[in-house]
Amino acid sequence: MSRIGNQSIKVPAGVSLNIDANNHVIVKGPLGELSFTFNNNIGIKVENDEISVTRPNDSLRIKALHGTTRALLNNMVIGVSEGYTKILDIKGVGYRAQLKDPKTLVLNVGYSNPVEMEIPEGLTIDIPKNTEVHVKGANKQMVGEFAANIRKVRQPEPYLGKGIRYRDEHVRRKEGKTAK
Repeated sequence: MSRIGNQSIKVPAGVSLNIDANNHVIVKGPLGELSFTFNNNIGIKVENDEISVTRPNDSLRIKALHGTTRALLNNMVIGVSEGYTKILDIKGVGYRAQLKDPKTLVLNVGYSNPVEMEIPEGLTIDIPKNTEVHVKGANKQMVGEFAANIRKVRQPEPYLGKGIRYRDEHVRRKEGKTAK
């Protein structure tokens, strides 16, 4: 029995759901629109502002799809109603971030030239301080992937802790060499 797959999803006010043929689901809300085509073997029903996901049998593949489908649908509903945010902190002397134009993020993180990153469609970048980057969007996968790409530019190193890290990330520090 799938614990995740059997839970129903509450649809908040302002969010509309449309299920087409072939399990193509379109979720619209105040923060945008998301669509995804799920496997035909999984049943998706909307009743009384609740989404329920059902499976036809108990094979391993169908069980896995059951929980995955429910989790993806829940992420879509949360994304168009509340949105997702990843916060990155930049540590290091002279390390900073800025927006060149609305679609380009510029990172100065110790390289000879600044690193320019194109911001994907559907994401917004906020920089409240020049050492703090907020990645926001409705699609959880896109937000996480772009935040990971930003972090990959200069990962935190273990000796001084310099680099780009997530807000809640703990970086294990190593002790340097000691003189005898």
